[in-house]
Amino acid sequence: MHYFEEMAAKVLAGEELSDVEAMAILQCSDEDILPLLHAAYQIRKHFFGKKVKLNMIMNTKSGLCPENCGYCSQSIVSKAPVEKYSMMKKAEIVAGASRANGLKAGTYCIVASGRGPANRELDIVVEAVKEIKETYQEMTICACLGILKPEQAARLKAAGVDRYNHNINTSRFHHSNITTSHTYADRVETVETIKQAGISPCSGVIIGMKETLEDVIDMARSLKQLDADSIPVNFLHAIKGTPLEGTDELNPRYCLKVLCLFRFINPSKEIRISGGREVNLRSLQPLGLYPANSIFIGDYLTTEGNAGLADQQMLEDMGFEVDLVEMNKEISEFQY
Repeated sequence: MHYFEEMAAKVLAGEELSDVEAMAILQCSDEDILPLLHAAYQIRKHFFGKKVKLNMIMNTKSGLCPENCGYCSQSIVSKAPVEKYSMMKKAEIVAGASRANGLKAGTYCIVASGRGPANRELDIVVEAVKEIKETYQEMTICACLGILKPEQAARLKAAGVDRYNHNINTSRFHHSNITTSHTYADRVETVETIKQAGISPCSGVIIGMKETLEDVIDMARSLKQLDADSIPVNFLHAIKGTPLEGTDELNPRYCLKVLCLFRFINPSKEIRISGGREVNLRSLQPLGLYPANSIFIGDYLTTEGNAGLADQQMLEDMGFEVDLVEMNKEISEFQY
């Protein structure tokens, strides 16, 4: 049995990786990538079979953000020429859910730029979610509106929001190198707030922002400690005009190793290949689905993604199946 298969068997038996084992995944030789992917797939298959969850994102408010996050084209320090607009109207957000349904996306993600939602913005999201849930009862609604107050989280829960995304983005040790307008603790506090409101927590990372391998391992362990149900793994798409412009640390093989690490450390959780998939994994995108069990389809916040039908063709070619039901089953069983 290969070393990585032995590690996978240990994980499936309930054991956690040591730091040495975690580092071995990230430093895996390129010649051992296939055995590593095979081992990660044994864990993925145990929990999710051949199912792949599809997510579609809607950028309901663009730009105009006072935060100074170095990776983001919508931040106050960004000079990127992105479209700027205030919160969409309810009808536009509801129309997005219709498009998501047409693409067989089981999860519709309502995203808005900014430190956190103003009451007027929250009112729009709440009313839109209520209408969406009346039409698409089986659709999972995920909101991503920034830092939340407990009473705001309670309103989203009552409206029918199933999941809330608030990424840790990087490790606690590297956070101040990426942004100083809020702290790592602020992000963790928001995740805890949504958990206390009974909303399923979604929190992930951005890889390729000059972090160390130790940082990457810390991110994966931190998300395990937070008990995030869904973990989006973004790979930096360095946008011209942002502080991280020109950063190019990634290659497709390393991205695959990172996805495997997150599967080994968070074996039963949704691991989603997210922003930067197309530009960083490139021709190896299909292999990412051996450790991961979820992808975004369509465009991202300010960058383009694959056409939805192209992604569905990829899944069909690989013998995977679109998961339309399991997300809602998972949400219904979620309790705090």
